[in-house]
Amino acid sequence: MIADTQDKTVRSPGIGQGLTVIIAGFLPILAIVSLFPAVPSIIDHFAGDPSAAWKVPAMVSAPGLTIAIFALFAGILVDKFGRRKLLLVATLLFGVFGTAPFLLDNLNAIYGSRLLLGIAEAAILTTMNTLIGDYWDEKGRRNWLTLQGLAGPFLASGVILASGFLTGLRWNGIFLIYLIAFPTFVAAAKFLYEPSSDATARKMLGIGSASARSPFPAASVASIGAVTLFASALYYVFIINGGMAFREVGIQSSQELGKLTFIPSLFVMVGSLIFWATGRARPVVQLAIFLVLIGGGLTTIGLAPDWRWMVAGLVVQQTGAGMAVPTLIAWAQTKLPFEHRGRGMGVWTACFFFGQFSSPFLVSLFRVQTGAMQGAFLIMGAAGVVGAIAAVLFAATRRDGGTPVAAVA
Repeated sequence: MIADTQDKTVRSPGIGQGLTVIIAGFLPILAIVSLFPAVPSIIDHFAGDPSAAWKVPAMVSAPGLTIAIFALFAGILVDKFGRRKLLLVATLLFGVFGTAPFLLDNLNAIYGSRLLLGIAEAAILTTMNTLIGDYWDEKGRRNWLTLQGLAGPFLASGVILASGFLTGLRWNGIFLIYLIAFPTFVAAAKFLYEPSSDATARKMLGIGSASARSPFPAASVASIGAVTLFASALYYVFIINGGMAFREVGIQSSQELGKLTFIPSLFVMVGSLIFWATGRARPVVQLAIFLVLIGGGLTTIGLAPDWRWMVAGLVVQQTGAGMAVPTLIAWAQTKLPFEHRGRGMGVWTACFFFGQFSSPFLVSLFRVQTGAMQGAFLIMGAAGVVGAIAAVLFAATRRDGGTPVAAVA
């Protein structure tokens, strides 16, 4: 039975709300992680289309484009329609648009459904981040975000295994995995409730705040956007094109691909632990560690002579991927004073997901130039290592390179 929103003034969050937030927050990740093992099979199905080699990877990341666009307006949507109502509608749409390609056999139509999926994802992401701020204080948020970070790799690894199985049944069977949105909708309807006050969320989103005490840090926000865009493009290289790279070393089966990548994908948790262990270091140093890991992993994959070396490179790459999001957020936060943090992080979100959208186009360009997917991985990986060196040099020449804004003040 749908929870009554009228009793919101006396309700307090518990395990049901926390677990629902974790599961619902995983849905946007599902949208791209699930398709990684299926990309080769989908390309094979559309072999008659000469543009399939780039359209299919672009289709995987297409939701990132609409997220990047709608993230800039996400705060307005949440503020106007409310948290719970918007989340319920977005979750239903996620299920509908996510499973639609199972009934489609036209690549352009599938691409269109993926763009619509991104609108639902943008609403889910914004609502989830807002509800975390609404429901819990600082300690509670930290506890649930930590649990979410630990649960994410297990969920992602399970999705990869399921993806291989479903793709083996049918070329577009992978899209059935989006049916998970419907039980998630039921859980959200039962456990989530509209908060009694949106003051915290409004501050987080930068909506309706008083006149700023300091000028908008345009230069800092520009650097946040540029670095986030670069890092995001690297982050999604393997997620979108890893299946094609493994084909070049003889791994053709989606089921076999899912099995080989299951254990390496768990190293995302190692990356999370490295981020935690280096918490006392300046964020720019953490940024350098993340870039050298993800860049080094992609470089190893690009040079791998067989699947064993490729798996070794994937272990390194996934370790770096585990550091990606928390490292980028922590680094960005050091550059944003409180009164501008909502808008600054809106730019961060837009750039991160535009990086998701642009990544397959960059990889496709380099693949054509080098004649092999591994060649594209090598170029992208080398760019990551160069970025890490630049971050180290920056940290060495700037004493305040990672000092939080609050501390400077």
